[in-house]
Amino acid sequence: MKIEIYSPTIRRKEMDAVLTAMVEEKIGPGERSRLLIQTAKEQLSFDYALSLRSPAVALHLALKALNVKTGQGVVISALSPRYYLQVLHDLQLTPLFCDVTYDLPLMNRELIENTISKKPADIEVCAVILHHTLGFVPDTAAIAEMGIPVIEDISQSYGSFLKPAEKKDKDISSEDKNAKKTNDSSNNSSLLTPHSSLHGVFCILGLEERDMLTSGGGALLFAMNKKDASFLRNFAGIANEYCLPDINAAMAIVQFKEISRNIERRHDIAAVFVQAGLRTRHKRFISANDNEYCNYSFSLVLETGLKDVIAYAKKKEIEVENAFENTVAGAGLCSDCSVSNSLCLRTVLFPMYPRLRSQDVERISRLIMTLP
Repeated sequence: MKIEIYSPTIRRKEMDAVLTAMVEEKIGPGERSRLLIQTAKEQLSFDYALSLRSPAVALHLALKALNVKTGQGVVISALSPRYYLQVLHDLQLTPLFCDVTYDLPLMNRELIENTISKKPADIEVCAVILHHTLGFVPDTAAIAEMGIPVIEDISQSYGSFLKPAEKKDKDISSEDKNAKKTNDSSNNSSLLTPHSSLHGVFCILGLEERDMLTSGGGALLFAMNKKDASFLRNFAGIANEYCLPDINAAMAIVQFKEISRNIERRHDIAAVFVQAGLRTRHKRFISANDNEYCNYSFSLVLETGLKDVIAYAKKKEIEVENAFENTVAGAGLCSDCSVSNSLCLRTVLFPMYPRLRSQDVERISRLIMTLP
């Protein structure tokens, strides 16, 4: 049976929550959307948030809250999602493409400063958008010290600071333990620690299909402190057409409550893949503190051609894909970012999600070990 590259972690709890919203005919923006913000606030400790229909709307409002002006420049990674460009275009802002490092697919302060030094003299930089690409967390504190407003996108890194549950029964598999977990959400919340490392003026938490948490579509836009939150409160009366519907919020609430369980499963799967990766000649991205990686994905930077590996995986009935296909660089829109363009041609993404069965994990592990 073919193993798909991605599968959203939707279990009975999410289905029941959505069905309840449908039965109650509460599907538009309403009480569940407000409950979602309250649930998220318990884990993220922000001051104020908006629940919105898409990350694109969230980014648009975040930039407007910064009072940006036509023609100003915004620094973005060449490996940012493509929709960033549409938002910048709609606001008549100038994208300033920044390269990433070979060690991690992220911008750092030195690269950002280099990008700014090369910009045209008549362009004023009004913001830096930090996308936590593939779930890796940049050194936001150092970048924020530059004095330029930072917008953080933690859609793929949410959970990076949540510690997996400690194993008590070594002879019991992760899947068996998951099956034994109770429905008490407090069991999950007791395992969580706040995202104290967020330094952006505003933060975006996408809830799209391939984000760490999903509501089937949508995003939270939030500010950590009162000063920054005051700018977001200007949009408190935004029309319902921009707000997250309750039917989506219902699913997202469950996703927040189940995050610890899903992080633990990702941690277990990643441990197997990492050991398999050590037996290949291909390189793995390694964060400064691997224990804090949310294991959003498992990727390898190949020594061989991407097409050969994709074809090899297809013969094994395992879907893999170009890790950066849907990025700015992946669309061929920033020729000056050599590292990003190189990574686009060489980085492959493997299936990595909590719903993988033990036998699927074993099959993918064998594939990784035997890559051409």
